[in-house]
Amino acid sequence: MSDDKREMDEHSGVETTGHEWDGIKELDNPLPRWWLWIWYATIAASAVYWVLMPAWPGITGYTKGLLGQSDRAEVSRELAALKAQRGAGEVKLRNASLEQIEQDPELQAYAMQVGQSVFGDNCATCHGAGGAGRVGYPSLRDDVWLWGGSLADIQHTIQVGVRSQNSHTRGETLMPAFGRDQMLEEPAVADVTEFVVALSGRKADGAAVERGRQTFADQCAACHAADGTGDVSRGIPNLADAEWLYGSDRKAIHDQIWNGRNGVMPTWEARFSPETIKALAVYIHANAGGGEEPAVAAAPPTAQPAAGGAGR
Repeated sequence: MSDDKREMDEHSGVETTGHEWDGIKELDNPLPRWWLWIWYATIAASAVYWVLMPAWPGITGYTKGLLGQSDRAEVSRELAALKAQRGAGEVKLRNASLEQIEQDPELQAYAMQVGQSVFGDNCATCHGAGGAGRVGYPSLRDDVWLWGGSLADIQHTIQVGVRSQNSHTRGETLMPAFGRDQMLEEPAVADVTEFVVALSGRKADGAAVERGRQTFADQCAACHAADGTGDVSRGIPNLADAEWLYGSDRKAIHDQIWNGRNGVMPTWEARFSPETIKALAVYIHANAGGGEEPAVAAAPPTAQPAAGGAGR
């Protein structure tokens, strides 16, 4: 449209562009001067960037830029610097025992930093943030340990795992699937469930407890001991405390007896250096507070009135 045919907006006194949408006409306002100068500056800056930095792709490569900037090379330099920085700490970890690490505040602080990072990247997926655990994955924040909670025990568990096929595992036992494999009938499994509930000091059906007592002695006591306190040397859980890996209610206990769930922890010694395993052991031990106190033999469960709901 030629200038002499442009329409003038009567309200603003500005010419229109000739464009109209649904009765709304576009005014031909000029762009603010400051906005134009900023736009020109960004164009100039981009042209400088194209010259100085890697920018334009080609068939077999890309323009390198006059500065020769490379993010890949920068990351490699940073990793090398980090490795050099950690090198001195790793040497100290390598030459110190686990006890010496915990007794040296500076070395322990370094081990805690490394352990926290490694735990978050590799262990928290199963054990939860900070080692709080969840059903089927032990809490690492308490003092109850299937395989012992000393520094040496924790280090060994990290190294070899649990039921991981590592040649240095400690002769792990497997929980039989008493119901699934038809070793016990349903009524017997239900009675043993009540007996185990009573072992942990909770109210249970008295008649079922008495019926399950002999079945427990025949089928379970060889591993869990007659009083249900287990065996740390073989990773056999204590059934007389308040800590439960797969749940403490009757349904969960019944399911464990019926199906015999057996957890697996991978071996880490092929992936982590000895120094990293030491740091991880120190981190876990410091957050958990040490090993479990020796279990006090529990009195055999006595017949008690049936509870009105599921256990804890």
